[in-house]
Amino acid sequence: MVTMTVGGVIYAKKDRVATITLNRPEVRNAIDPTMDQRLRQIWRDFSDDDDVDVAILTGAGTAFCAGADRNAWFEQWADADAAMVRRNAKSVGIGGLTRGLHRIRKPVIGAVNGWALGAGLELALACDIRIASDRAMFGAPLVALGFHHGDGGITRLVDACGIAVALDLELSGEPIDAQRALQTNLVTRVVAHHELMNSARNLANRIAAHQQEAVRSAKETVLDVIGQRLDDQLELEALSAYAIDRQTARRIIDAIALRRRTGNGRTETTS
Repeated sequence: MVTMTVGGVIYAKKDRVATITLNRPEVRNAIDPTMDQRLRQIWRDFSDDDDVDVAILTGAGTAFCAGADRNAWFEQWADADAAMVRRNAKSVGIGGLTRGLHRIRKPVIGAVNGWALGAGLELALACDIRIASDRAMFGAPLVALGFHHGDGGITRLVDACGIAVALDLELSGEPIDAQRALQTNLVTRVVAHHELMNSARNLANRIAAHQQEAVRSAKETVLDVIGQRLDDQLELEALSAYAIDRQTARRIIDAIALRRRTGNGRTETTS
């Protein structure tokens, strides 16, 4: 196991799974510029490292992430002009994964252990799969401060939960618990708090055991079809699937031939 603790983040790799832990529990893992830069480095490393296939993102202490650190984050925007705003919109978003580095081919599991607020909610939403502790809470309290999500929070809420839920969370600022998050498709699983990391690791290990070209192609296809016309969605899906089916077909044919040679001639199905 390889573990590095730098810039308020613990980064560990073991058995083809990377675990990334936001580690500023004294401020509920709020993201300051140092943590932000470190996360960008980590996502790039994870993307490029051939020894890991899946990542788990979680937080230390009682929070997943309470958003941007107000004491350090907002100073950089106090004197921003329109040109800076435009440049930022085309660059890497807070926490790296929210915008700019979001097309990593490998899957990322969010293990939401507690409060996910503001930018913390955006970071959770940027994960491909979200598992919540039964103690997790989710919220977008930004309107009370005079602004709203700008790093994928609105976009991904609409995509994951629909317009009505996105408007409710964004405009009310009222937090929801894990069970409500499950009902709205914000998360796909809720587990007992003490089982969260075991559940996340079991899922990560299951994904890592599959054919990774198929896993990565499936992730890319899901992201590519969002917002497309049905005909375009179907074409994108077919192009993606049948491009890798050539390799899969050869593997299945070879496996069937081997079984026939060894006297085990049962039929294999792919579904």
